[in-house]
Amino acid sequence: MTANRPYILAAGGTGGHMVPAHVLALELKARGHAVHLVTDTRGLRFPGLFEGVPRTVVDSGSPGRSGWKSAPGVALSIWRGRSAARKLFRDLKPRAVIGFGGYPALPSLLAAVSLKLPTLIHEQNAVLGRVNRFLAPRVRAIGTSYASVRRLIPGWAAKTTLTGNPVRAEIIAARAIAFDADAPRLLLLVTGGSQGAAILNTVVPAAVALLPETLRARLSVVHQGRDEDAAHIGETYRAAGVAAQTQAYFTDLPAQIAAAHIVVARSGASTVAELAVAGRPAILVPLPIATDDHQTDNAQGLAAAGGAIVIPQPRFNAEVVAQALTAWLSDPKALAAAAAGARSAGHPDAAARLADLVISTGYPS
Repeated sequence: MTANRPYILAAGGTGGHMVPAHVLALELKARGHAVHLVTDTRGLRFPGLFEGVPRTVVDSGSPGRSGWKSAPGVALSIWRGRSAARKLFRDLKPRAVIGFGGYPALPSLLAAVSLKLPTLIHEQNAVLGRVNRFLAPRVRAIGTSYASVRRLIPGWAAKTTLTGNPVRAEIIAARAIAFDADAPRLLLLVTGGSQGAAILNTVVPAAVALLPETLRARLSVVHQGRDEDAAHIGETYRAAGVAAQTQAYFTDLPAQIAAAHIVVARSGASTVAELAVAGRPAILVPLPIATDDHQTDNAQGLAAAGGAIVIPQPRFNAEVVAQALTAWLSDPKALAAAAAGARSAGHPDAAARLADLVISTGYPS
């Protein structure tokens, strides 16, 4: 139908940008549309994403923590990426170009705006990111994952649509699995992302060891932690008499989320979106160095729905976590209510809603 005029998806850097772009690509392809990924070298490193999708790598740059010191080099890299994207877009004649935030998306959106192509951006977090703040006044449409997004100015409201953050099909399938707060054994899932989070690896096993014996007897743990921490993590759980599975990486993380009764995690955009769609209560520890403290806003969104307890990292210690776990593990009604609260915040139709926005913004078929 549109094989010679694709939708361009500009995303790269991290899984938080790449996963929703991948899910949108699947939705657009299912509707018979062609898609093309424009990314950076990091965007090629995610197994299982964008299989069979044409892709082009363009230069991009980020000042990172070096700030203005790297500005000239970053600007040159972005300019080169913009030039390469302009050439690509003249050849492909895309129907629309959508950016998923982050510096890897910037060259493509600058190129598309300069060519007067239909453009839109998607914001995964509860705070509009720096690149999306720069692009927001220049694009035709904005898709958001939260009803309220900090740093999204009122003047952009007319072109803003709440779509939600697209999540993988396996997570949507988890939504159909009933949550049983009265199960004879309860599963605690601890995940700090693919690199693990050192503070979770230290604090959570110690917190579990502080739980009353009656609660520990009913508890099993699946803990995603770094290989170098595995021995310590496993020994702490064993000493507490708690069965635990510890791995650096779980290929079946959606299945683990589906089976979990409580999740302890950071509050990146994809993590929060997946917990909400699956309807799983969480203890969230926002990453304190996240840009604009966006992980705190993400976490508070789920907490406001009753689906999460937010513990800032300076207060994240074994005693505080043990208290939070005890409150839920000892009260099935409270645990079930938290699961329902998380579920109420989910957007299982986010991919479809974002695809609708992309198609309505782009050139017609």
